[in-house]
Amino acid sequence: MTGAAHPSISIGRDAYARRAWAEAFDTLLQASAAAPLEADDAERLAWSAMLSGRLDASFEAFERLYEIRLAAGEELRAARTAFWLGMRLMSLGQTARGSGWLARAQRLVEGHPDCVECGYMRLPLAFRSAMAGDHAAARTAAAEAIEIADRHHDRDLGALARAYTGGALIRQGQLLEGLPLLDEAMVAISSGSVLPVVTGLVYCEVLSACQRSHALDRAREWTAGLSAWCDAQPQLVPFAGACLVHRSEILQFSGAWSEAFEEAHRVLTRSGQSRGEAGNAFYQQGEIHRLRGELADAEHDYTLASESGRDPHPGLALLRVAQGRVDLATAATRRVMSVTSDPLARTRFLPAHVEILLAASEVAEAREAAEELGVLADRYGMDVLSAMAQHAKGAVALAEGDARGAIDALRRAQEVWQRVGAPYLSARIRLLVARAFRALGDGDGAALELDAARKVFVELGAAPDVHAAAAMATAAATHAGSATDTHGLSARELEVLRLVASGKTNKTIAGELFLSEKTVDRHVSNIFGKLNVSSRAAATAWAYQHRIVG
Repeated sequence: MTGAAHPSISIGRDAYARRAWAEAFDTLLQASAAAPLEADDAERLAWSAMLSGRLDASFEAFERLYEIRLAAGEELRAARTAFWLGMRLMSLGQTARGSGWLARAQRLVEGHPDCVECGYMRLPLAFRSAMAGDHAAARTAAAEAIEIADRHHDRDLGALARAYTGGALIRQGQLLEGLPLLDEAMVAISSGSVLPVVTGLVYCEVLSACQRSHALDRAREWTAGLSAWCDAQPQLVPFAGACLVHRSEILQFSGAWSEAFEEAHRVLTRSGQSRGEAGNAFYQQGEIHRLRGELADAEHDYTLASESGRDPHPGLALLRVAQGRVDLATAATRRVMSVTSDPLARTRFLPAHVEILLAASEVAEAREAAEELGVLADRYGMDVLSAMAQHAKGAVALAEGDARGAIDALRRAQEVWQRVGAPYLSARIRLLVARAFRALGDGDGAALELDAARKVFVELGAAPDVHAAAAMATAAATHAGSATDTHGLSARELEVLRLVASGKTNKTIAGELFLSEKTVDRHVSNIFGKLNVSSRAAATAWAYQHRIVG
């Protein structure tokens, strides 16, 4: 019986057409055991193995396909087979073996100077250059691949090359040039006329670039597309984990925390997830635990993320603040910023860096970080990044006692957060605005902002923020009518002064405000200096005299 006549062949071909990858692999493998497969069916077997997550079987199938193409004198098709095998091995960290197969592919195309496979061979160069940080070389190689793809009308190569070129441009900080190329790559794969592996690779490159560049609207749109693509082929393994992680990140930003946690957890319950996907999933779980106030669980997941090779910051540093271990958080965020030189990468850490420095009363350093974020926001021209910068600017102004200046910046940030659908960040802005209103004597305005923020926090399940909003509301009600002459005390210093005046120790204050005892000591010292007093009793008397407490 020949391979073409085996009854499993037609079943396997049908399964392959339906993108039932595991079913296609099983039936075609059964047919191959009875008789050698024809070249096209051998190719279906190889792709089915890869897309259903059978790594070892996929390597064997591609190697066999390579031999079939080569024996038939199909050098260019053999070269393309070697290319895909080499790229897959490289992506899994098997550099030596992957380089060997790519070298085979390169040798086969050398005798064909004007072939589309020459364009494919530009992509490994782009990949290696990007990994080495030479984004200019990566961009050049990918751009050459675009030219070859267009000349030969090869949609697979054209989509991949545009995605890689766009990503390289974004890594160089050229967002306005890179993002349209990513859009063009997505339009190419949306037609459905490219290889499934090309679709998956383009989605991953585009979504990573969108997140890197804070292109939230694009990230949402393309994540929805990736989700639909993955859901339509439940037997797909290689890209499903990345899809779930991207979906979790978008859901978290949008305030659907329970759903976001479930999507991240699904990555960890799937078979065949990569180490990188697991690390990202653990980090996502840690983020949601932290926001909910489940600090021990957050610590556990950040640790697992780190063990999987995922940088646990800035989440872990923010967790330290929530635990009252501000000194540890400050040391961690300073280390991260000292080793992060790429400007666009720094924008990922700067907002948390500002927040942590303010918690540590390092206001001057926080101002420098906020100013840097503002400069980068102006350079890149992305709305979300501008909102992050305004958020940081307003928080610093409030810490410096400039309540009026804080309000303008905070309102600008809030406008963007509301427009893009980021309820948690919008509510965090409201807390800061409430503090500014209270510093200016507008008790009614502060109460309205606090109530609106509290409702969002309750709905989200953000327990620490619910507590913070309630504490602020209680303090406002207790001390209604306080004078606005604060002698330059910041909003945080006023909170500490009220607690000092109520007779609480620095250790107790640290626990209530989620600060380290050392940070509270610094606040108390600053209060004494600004009020020109030398004891807690004198500071308490000043607070009562100026109606800071009633």
